[in-house]
Amino acid sequence: MSYDALVISAHPDDAEVQMGGTIARLVDEGLRVLLVDLCDGEPSDFAAPGERVAQARRAAAILGAERIFLDGQDRLLGDTIPLRLQVARLIRLYRPQIVFGTTDACVHPDHAAAGALLSAAVFYARLDHWERVPGGELLADTEPWKVERLFFPHCKMEPPWGRDFAFAVDVSDTYERKRAALAEYGSIFRVEEGDRLLTLYEAEDAYLGRLFGVAYAEAFKSHSPLLVPSPTVFLPGLHG
Repeated sequence: MSYDALVISAHPDDAEVQMGGTIARLVDEGLRVLLVDLCDGEPSDFAAPGERVAQARRAAAILGAERIFLDGQDRLLGDTIPLRLQVARLIRLYRPQIVFGTTDACVHPDHAAAGALLSAAVFYARLDHWERVPGGELLADTEPWKVERLFFPHCKMEPPWGRDFAFAVDVSDTYERKRAALAEYGSIFRVEEGDRLLTLYEAEDAYLGRLFGVAYAEAFKSHSPLLVPSPTVFLPGLHG
């Protein structure tokens, strides 16, 4: 089994908050998308153990993606060799063309760890001869895989990027599904009361959309410079 895109996040809800509209759009384009949470998000603020995982599965289904959870511990995630190897193994097994992660994180230590960890895992995934590396057994029975693109959506716990990003995706048509996916997370958001964080997150997406003359957009940075076959691939700009 393979996936066209992997979204590697520290916690359940991170993928939806950062790029839920883009995930839905990729699925609509026929891509198979797998969400990978480095932990199960426990303990959560407003629910018993296990509820956040169930909510995360429902949220993924709304977006049309599949989801798995690794065995990290919320609040204590680190850029460790074992976790790097676990993520690299998933990349080698599922062979995605695109991987999404987290970057520029300084507020939540789990997010900061996830960014460095993923960049290392993408590098590990392309290397051969792990059977010769002490401790590399987890990758020894898998084939190398080179990811074509590594992209990072904006982590909304962090300061805004302004216009300092590589590209943005128009998610106006899929935004209702993003809202619906986030509304599943009663374990961390006061959805029925009009959660303040959700309001702020949506305001950022609306601001980004305004830069392009659309209702909502999600911004991304790129691990490597972007190359296009022609400048005609870009959509029209609001002011040229």
